[in-house]
Amino acid sequence: MMKKLLILMMTVICAVAMLAAGCGGDKKEAKKAEPAKVLRVGTEPTFAPFEFQKEGSKDYDGFDMDLARAIGKQIGAKVEIVNMGFDALIPALNANNIDLIAAGMSITDERKKAITFSDPYYTSGLIIMVNKDNKEIKSDKDLEGKRIAVQIGTTGEKKARSIKNAKVTAFNTNTEAAMELKNKGVDAVINDSPVVGYYLAQGGNKTAMTVGEVMEAEQYGLAVKKGNDKLAADVNKALAELKKNGEYDKIYKTWFGEVKK
Repeated sequence: MMKKLLILMMTVICAVAMLAAGCGGDKKEAKKAEPAKVLRVGTEPTFAPFEFQKEGSKDYDGFDMDLARAIGKQIGAKVEIVNMGFDALIPALNANNIDLIAAGMSITDERKKAITFSDPYYTSGLIIMVNKDNKEIKSDKDLEGKRIAVQIGTTGEKKARSIKNAKVTAFNTNTEAAMELKNKGVDAVINDSPVVGYYLAQGGNKTAMTVGEVMEAEQYGLAVKKGNDKLAADVNKALAELKKNGEYDKIYKTWFGEVKK
């Protein structure tokens, strides 16, 4: 009788232990099955040194790309880069196809009506680029009636279209605009000064140069869909932390050599 009782007790204990182990296993499985948080970052990767792809590479490189990944890490999200045309970024954001824009986008009152910008993360400006054999254009005052190449949807395009009698051609990418200048299909290009500077440093200075002063200082911001206040707050908090802990300065030095104070 005692032996039977002992066997029964052992059976009950094993059953309870197995049930507990089974429950624990379910919890582990449930935790494992939980999807990773993904931050879909839209960009137009022909805007070196902010976003671009090296020849033969599928990876996205540049200041904005490094910053977006650092922000993703800061908020505990895996960053997924989505490649699209610059003029498609805001519609894609508002259609929930992406969560964040990181594309060297200038903060303007017009854009603020459609999207919510983060705190500024970079201050830029516009510059004129011409071929080295061009003796006529020395500043924006000399662009009247001239042929100007720009990237579609940019503040460079807006500036060019404000110039009297200018013949403006808008291209999908900055690279196409620069190539049109090289081929002498236009007289000048107007684009962001760091982008033009990087292009010249990569070999463009063999045929082209900048003229005049940097025009219309402008600030870049990351962008989220209007109403997505939580993500906007998370991005701003992450930006502030990256500036505080020195990570922002490291990324800046990688692409621009020295940190502006």
